[in-house]
Amino acid sequence: MPMVDVLNALDKIKAKEKELNYRAQRTDEYVRQFMSIDKKKAKELIEKLNNLKITRLRDIHIYKIVDLMPMSVEDLRAILQAYTITIKAEDLKKIVAVVNEYAK
Repeated sequence: MPMVDVLNALDKIKAKEKELNYRAQRTDEYVRQFMSIDKKKAKELIEKLNNLKITRLRDIHIYKIVDLMPMSVEDLRAILQAYTITIKAEDLKKIVAVVNEYAK
């Protein structure tokens, strides 16, 4: 689940209950502190990354990319090291190019 969806869920809870409990409040603070892209752009970025049709790239990988917004191929490789996934260098460059469009 990307941070943008967590934020949406917290906003719904906040609207419904007027106040978040301690854990939810701490989560809300964390997400707002580290989220580097707004909700609308995050959804667009997820869609664009899905449209690249990179064979081994799954939703979990895309969500992590959107959450961390890697600005270089090296950063992207570091993020994807946590998974057992191999992606071609040209595909890594495509991903970084799309992310860089939204990072500005």
